[in-house]
Amino acid sequence: MAAEKPVMMVGIDDSEHSFYALQWTIDRFFASFSEEQQPYKLVIVHSKPAPASVIGLAGPGAAEVLPFVEMDLKRAATRVVEKAKEVIGKSVKEITVDVVEGDARNVLCDAVDRHHATVLVVGSHGYGALKRAVLGSVSDYCAHHAHCNVMIVKKPKTKN
Repeated sequence: MAAEKPVMMVGIDDSEHSFYALQWTIDRFFASFSEEQQPYKLVIVHSKPAPASVIGLAGPGAAEVLPFVEMDLKRAATRVVEKAKEVIGKSVKEITVDVVEGDARNVLCDAVDRHHATVLVVGSHGYGALKRAVLGSVSDYCAHHAHCNVMIVKKPKTKN
């Protein structure tokens, strides 16, 4: 009986940095191998914001808007997953896709444990220190809290 392949997980959102990290991962760990020789199983994880977090404390009338926000978030998540599948193409036959509602930091760290991931790959948005301090960095959080190796893929800066 063949040993189970280790899991490589890629966290995606709707950013170009995220899809760059996915393409980078496919090119280096999947595309040049036959399906039988691929060293990892691939798991794609997308964190979908909770409708209430998008609306915030909108006050009266927020309850009427909630179903529309939920529908919009589901459509956005579907677009992200479809784009990820396009990036992957035929390079990987078997992909597990997980769309989980919640904050990306917690969603990714929980998914690492749930899927027993060996490696988590995330893209870097390239925020400066101030923006990172205000917004927080998903990659930084995962590097410190995920129970596996974390690979942060940086998109090269384009020359003007």
